[in-house]
Amino acid sequence: MKRLVLLTALLSSVLAAQAGDYTQAFGLQVGYANPIYRLNQPAEDNENKTALETTQLRGAKIGLVYDATFWKGFGCMLGLNYTGAGYVSKWEEFGYDLNGKPIAPTMPHPYEERVKYQFHQLELFVDWQYKFEIARNTWLILYTGPTIQCVVHYQQTNLIRAKASGEQVRQTIIGYLDYSDADIAHDLKRVNVTWGVGAGFQYDRYYLRGGYDFGLINPYNFANFNQVGLADRNTRGRLDQWQIKLGVYLWRN
Repeated sequence: MKRLVLLTALLSSVLAAQAGDYTQAFGLQVGYANPIYRLNQPAEDNENKTALETTQLRGAKIGLVYDATFWKGFGCMLGLNYTGAGYVSKWEEFGYDLNGKPIAPTMPHPYEERVKYQFHQLELFVDWQYKFEIARNTWLILYTGPTIQCVVHYQQTNLIRAKASGEQVRQTIIGYLDYSDADIAHDLKRVNVTWGVGAGFQYDRYYLRGGYDFGLINPYNFANFNQVGLADRNTRGRLDQWQIKLGVYLWRN
């Protein structure tokens, strides 16, 4: 009987200690996002080599998070983010006429072109983390984990204007998620999966976290251009993302 009581007390103390380590919090975060579409394609000077073509987008993210610490600093953060990003190029000389015919280099170029990108995405993430307490209510954080991304909208707009007057003469819109001409690799998948690594700092209810997400799947619908008669091109690539986030826990225990 004494042994049973002693064992029960021991188990109760262990469970109580573990329960004392368990904390949870709900919060809000905002930050900077840098989604990067990477496309591997043959280099112009040598078809046996590959050159990495990138489209870098810049924008912001906002999301809701749930943070739990299970035992001695180990826990996880999970949440849902919205990321909105884009890019606008400078006006550059357009080397074609309005019928698509190349203009000779010795001839004046009457038109200029600018490219705009619009990108919107939802992200469901789980970050497994460890918090090192370096002072009272102050932690350093290391984390890693997967993210499921769903691209809601991704569009490219090409604007052409007359150099002399600045008047717009043409606008072309390309929807990357429903593009029918795979010859230029604009046919993309909506769903992407990444694995991220990062670090952060937390003081009391406030935190700063930054990291990089590596794309795990090919975001391009055509894995090989042999399907469309272009055997010398390959559409394998990744959708990566740099990000930095500032957050506050609105409730915690």
